Amino acid sequence: MCSIVETIPFDNDYQQKRMETVSDNFSDIHSSPSLDHSPNTDSQSDSLENSTQSLSSSCQSLPQGSDQSSSLFFRETSPSVSSKSLLMTGAQQSSVIQPLLTDLYQISMAYAYWKAGKHQELATFDLYFRKNPFGIEYTLFAGLEECLKFIRDYQFHPTDIEYLRTSLPSYIESEFFDYLSTLNMNDVRVYAVPEGSVVFPRLPLMRIEGPVLKTQLVETTLLALVNYASLVATNAARFRSATGADKTLLEFGLRRAQGPDGGLSASKYCYLGGFDGTSNVLAGKLYGIPIRGTHAHAFVNSYESLEDLSQRDLVDRRTGERRPFTELCLKYLTELGPLLKILPEETHRGELAAFISYAMAFPTNFLALVDTYDVLKSGLPNFLAVALALHDFNYQAVGLRLDSGDLSYLSLKVRAAFLEAAKKFQLSYMEHFTIVASNDINEDTLVSLEKQGHSIDTFGIGTHLVTCQRQPALGCVYKLVQLGDSPRMKVSQEIEKVTIPSRKNLYRLYGHDGKALCDVLTRSDEKPPEPGVRMLSRHPFFEQKRAYVTPTSVESLYRLYWADGELKQPLPTLKEIRAYAREQIEKLRKDHIRELNPTPYKVSVTDDLFQFMRKLWMKSVPIGELD
Repeated sequence: MCSIVETIPFDNDYQQKRMETVSDNFSDIHSSPSLDHSPNTDSQSDSLENSTQSLSSSCQSLPQGSDQSSSLFFRETSPSVSSKSLLMTGAQQSSVIQPLLTDLYQISMAYAYWKAGKHQELATFDLYFRKNPFGIEYTLFAGLEECLKFIRDYQFHPTDIEYLRTSLPSYIESEFFDYLSTLNMNDVRVYAVPEGSVVFPRLPLMRIEGPVLKTQLVETTLLALVNYASLVATNAARFRSATGADKTLLEFGLRRAQGPDGGLSASKYCYLGGFDGTSNVLAGKLYGIPIRGTHAHAFVNSYESLEDLSQRDLVDRRTGERRPFTELCLKYLTELGPLLKILPEETHRGELAAFISYAMAFPTNFLALVDTYDVLKSGLPNFLAVALALHDFNYQAVGLRLDSGDLSYLSLKVRAAFLEAAKKFQLSYMEHFTIVASNDINEDTLVSLEKQGHSIDTFGIGTHLVTCQRQPALGCVYKLVQLGDSPRMKVSQEIEKVTIPSRKNLYRLYGHDGKALCDVLTRSDEKPPEPGVRMLSRHPFFEQKRAYVTPTSVESLYRLYWADGELKQPLPTLKEIRAYAREQIEKLRKDHIRELNPTPYKVSVTDDLFQFMRKLWMKSVPIGELD
């Protein structure tokens, strides 16, 4: 998760240096090209555009002249890629993502490895999860970029070492702390599937290789960076699946998220999972996510009558002439009475005043919240009156938002009113005014709305999205699978907790229709599956579950991302990861991604790996004796 809070209060010199670095970095960021965050970018000043520059975009730019198609970012590349030009600096990254963001037992084991002289033994760890979340049959992998930043910048600060000296037992040798003070991850290797990939239980998302002390120390932080990111990205993908591609989805969850860290991470990874924008302004600045929003009920409540208006005139967009605006709104409200079958004098005048004030502030982006009093008898007529007046000043309103009530019924009634007003006033664009709905929406609400019928264009979703109320944790684990040349296997009476030993490679097999058939794990020294060649795929643990498969095409899923102290792959931008995730989901059969009773996706191993596991399993389980 991302944080903007500095967490080392006891070293003023260090704090000052960090702040100076942040200031320098942001100066560099503001000098780079800007991203658009608003439909009104033509009216924004250069300074405003620069102030909303995407931090991630500026720090992940590719070398000039390179192909920026999505396929580039997920293929093998030269190991000479500079990580410095592709990743944020440590100061730009969250200050809480640091070596001490770990569990105590990681440092305790590190000391025990060091004390026993085992700390340089080469180890391989797998990071994976055991079960798909939310009752569905796929998961989106997210958080890889943050993991790579953490690996790249791994270094204990002197204040960290001093804290550990006072917190750990006094008999721990000073040489151990000296060793930690010089520790880095330059001799660690990180293999992973590309971020945004569709992934499945038991398949290692990341494979971490290197000295056992180092690969052990990063466990907790890597899990923290992958668990929530993948969970909320998958949740976002579920919401997208429930609405279809033709609706706009906006993440409104900052105020309901688990703290500012959770709010920023939710905005980032909901966008990855298929949402179109966020209300979170800082997320827009940091990650280049489009920011969206209108006003709250408080703005409407702040007006009691038309007398509260300090301005009543508006400048015509084409002629530049300032003319009376409020009186024109009242004129149109009177004309709308018979059309909408309402009494114009009964609409709430404070609400009308609020809409007039907001329209004068944002004449090209007027979208009103209409449920403060009564949607059909007050909010809708007041909105249409202001929208018609804006048209006479050569502006076009955007639409309205519903935040309570029967969303299906109200949206249909509102759309019908738009159609009637468009016909009466001969303004065809009014038929297509945007209807935004919020109001504690979850996936069940979306499914129900689709069944009932509705006319909503955009959904603003918060609490149920960012808190993942249906399942609050993904449950990733990090397991040792090889030490030196010796494979390691954790056995258990619970099958789901048995690990798949040794270094492995991962392949995705596709059928003639381009859809994924299954994923296959092989031993690292096995020959990879080949297109057109029949092979036996087996369930990892159940001998009777097996099948022959002849793939039309085969994709190797692992990439080497970090080795020799540098990044080995150019990293895609967040927008490119988002597009890649969408492509990945489209490669699954519809029965795998349907909401009700989805078909489990097949995760398998080769016969060679299955037999190897069986022998090691039998070797690892002690033989009992009957008496």
